[in-house]
Amino acid sequence: MNPKIVNSIQKIEATFIDNNFALTLDAVSIDSRSLQNGSQTLFFALVGSNIDAHIYVEDLIDVGVRNFVVTHIPKNCETKANFYVVKDTLMALQDFAAQYRSFFDFPIIGITGSNGKTIVKEWLNFLLSPDFNVIRSPKSYNSQVGVPLSVIAINEQHNLGIFEAGISVSTEMKNLQKIIKPTLGVLTNIGSAHDEGFINLDEKIKEKMSLFQTAETVIYQMDEKIESFIFPIANAFTWSFINKDADVFVTKKKIAELTILNIQHRKEHFDVKIPFQDQASIENAISCLMVLLYFKYDQQTIQNRMQLLFPVEMRLKVKNGINNCSIIDDSYSSDFQSLKIALDFLESQKQSGNKTVIISDIFQSGLTMDELYSKVSDLIISNKISRVIGIGETISEYKHKFENCVTYQNTAEFIADYENVDFSNESILIKGARSFQFEQIVQLLEEKTHETVLEINLNAISYNLNFYKAKLKPNVKIMVMVKAFGYGNGGFEIAKLLEHHKVDYLGVAFADEGISLKNLGIQLPIMVLNPENTSFSAIIQYQLEPEIYSLKGLRAFLKIAAQKELKHFPIHIKIDTGMHRLGFEANTIDELIAALKGNQTVKVKSILSHMATSDDMQHIEFANSQIDLYEKLSSKLIRELQIQPIRHLMNTSGISNFPNAQYDMVRLGIGLYGISNGSEEQKKLENVGTLKSIISQIRAIPAGDSVGYGRKFMAVKPTTVATIPIGYADGIARGWGNELGFVTIKNKKAPIIGNVCMDMLMVDVTEIDCKEGDAVIIFGQSPTVNEIARALNTIPYEVLTSISQRVKRVFYRE
Repeated sequence: MNPKIVNSIQKIEATFIDNNFALTLDAVSIDSRSLQNGSQTLFFALVGSNIDAHIYVEDLIDVGVRNFVVTHIPKNCETKANFYVVKDTLMALQDFAAQYRSFFDFPIIGITGSNGKTIVKEWLNFLLSPDFNVIRSPKSYNSQVGVPLSVIAINEQHNLGIFEAGISVSTEMKNLQKIIKPTLGVLTNIGSAHDEGFINLDEKIKEKMSLFQTAETVIYQMDEKIESFIFPIANAFTWSFINKDADVFVTKKKIAELTILNIQHRKEHFDVKIPFQDQASIENAISCLMVLLYFKYDQQTIQNRMQLLFPVEMRLKVKNGINNCSIIDDSYSSDFQSLKIALDFLESQKQSGNKTVIISDIFQSGLTMDELYSKVSDLIISNKISRVIGIGETISEYKHKFENCVTYQNTAEFIADYENVDFSNESILIKGARSFQFEQIVQLLEEKTHETVLEINLNAISYNLNFYKAKLKPNVKIMVMVKAFGYGNGGFEIAKLLEHHKVDYLGVAFADEGISLKNLGIQLPIMVLNPENTSFSAIIQYQLEPEIYSLKGLRAFLKIAAQKELKHFPIHIKIDTGMHRLGFEANTIDELIAALKGNQTVKVKSILSHMATSDDMQHIEFANSQIDLYEKLSSKLIRELQIQPIRHLMNTSGISNFPNAQYDMVRLGIGLYGISNGSEEQKKLENVGTLKSIISQIRAIPAGDSVGYGRKFMAVKPTTVATIPIGYADGIARGWGNELGFVTIKNKKAPIIGNVCMDMLMVDVTEIDCKEGDAVIIFGQSPTVNEIARALNTIPYEVLTSISQRVKRVFYRE
């Protein structure tokens, strides 16, 4: 039990409903899906714009949670747990975290800015952890929810905190300031991120600087505008490239792959090497160096540690592994808080019932080793991990705390024994501190790497799903379409995430798509929208649910159902209301009723139709006529057959444009993947897929030379040409070439020149400072899929679904 959690919850403003359950609290949770929830969990039922966690309280009670913070007590739960009833559960979480923070008195570094917060935090952790027991924000937990969860992880053994604070609108920082209460402030770069949330730059700077109102010192790059918002109580500790009046004056020069910083601080002059040359990394490194100077580190220590800085990977990635394995790559950090996050992610993305964790020694827990590895063991057990492979001297000593565990003293020892360890048909979390170089293990277990990948942001999918859920009326179910390989984004991985989010149905086009998902362990009901009669036996075998759209198809299915002696097998009846593609027309409804009346082999699970113009309000009269006909025909079926089916009519566009026709369920398709037909709605969705490649080769050609097949591009001046290994066989339309389309390199547009080839395309990089191996964005934030579709006079569906399956999909969570 953690008495500080108990004391903190008792100090927030709440009405306590005591049902005599023990307050033996040891953890705080906001995620109803986490396998780590249990009898010692205090659960905050947060209410967001897209989802209300109160609906999961009863499920949490079933798994043993007995203490909740709620705005109201859900029905049927009144006596089953203790409840702290508050006006706003997010505010209660923040007040709780502020109370918890007040129990600790040691230096706290608070970091804010537009860019670089997470990188500076991770680098400071690396630079300071040899001398401090550091608690820091896990990942990029810098939001209104992330900050309190980060601070609640403090324990008695920590003696330095590093927390980042991110805001997107005015007035948010005051909530984070009362939780973090930094003693030292670090302001990183002030850029354009989230500008839309502020009236002007002054308001943005003022809001960010308010984090430091109780800080003793604030570190920032000297700037008159910033200085006007420094609170009188704080000491400014400034640096500059141009102003020698700054506390630290920095000059720089680039040599090979390094940058040498010359530091002038008081009477000291010394050089520091850092392994970066881009401006953002240089500025972030100087912010860290300033903290070392603040803590009075000597020159030699600063020089030794700064040259070891490294690129920070801020994402958990899902990768295809050898022998039908999937890999969760978290091979750059190993601390208790991030382990909890990674295990939750493993559960949401597991592709097999077997789960293996490869884990290094764990650092900076603030606990004794015995306490730490007991807690890690509890996490492993609660997450139902099948096998543990521990690497490191310390975890080897505590091997006895884990079931089915093998340990190695170091990574080299594991690699030497790799051939003797069986990896097949399992999900593998690789979780290691950077010093263990677990990227070597990832390389061993990962399938052959590809230069061209489609990166899928699982956070964005979750966000878009909840965005549309928030538009639904109470009790309206949601079917999500994962047909066509998840609109080109990947079928199973997205289906698994949707199962984690407890959607009601999945929709596929053909039986083989559904069979594949069932074989991979998806348990959600799956509707097959375009079943062929020859697939009916397989549909029955794999417990899929067919859409029936014709009398011929119905009679064929009823015949097979009778032969197999089925009883109440679910089917879905589609009626044609004007799309004129598939479905029972009005003049066949009586025959349909006659065929189904009294038949016990099948059960009409739902009645559906398809809108032809839900995305185009110019055809609103036609759309309303479809709705009216659907209402008439579905009501007749319900009445004559005396059934209570799910009724569903609306697709993505219809969810927003025709909210009064949501019926019992809606079908979410392209919207899940961040594409909307409405320009205003598009602004509110998050980009899901980013198609990336690299520069294979760069060449300079003189004026008069041509590029590509057919000499479609003729250089009118000396031109620098980059070749990218992606072409029309990968799904890039040939029409996107010849300077109509572009890619993005180093945040600049590079026009596609000449014809797109089967496996390659060429771009003009004359005005871009780039080199072979640099990253290339084919689509994502720029160009967007919508931009490409408009230029090609097609629709985003075609652009997305054209991406070949030979393009590797990489799934990640921020």
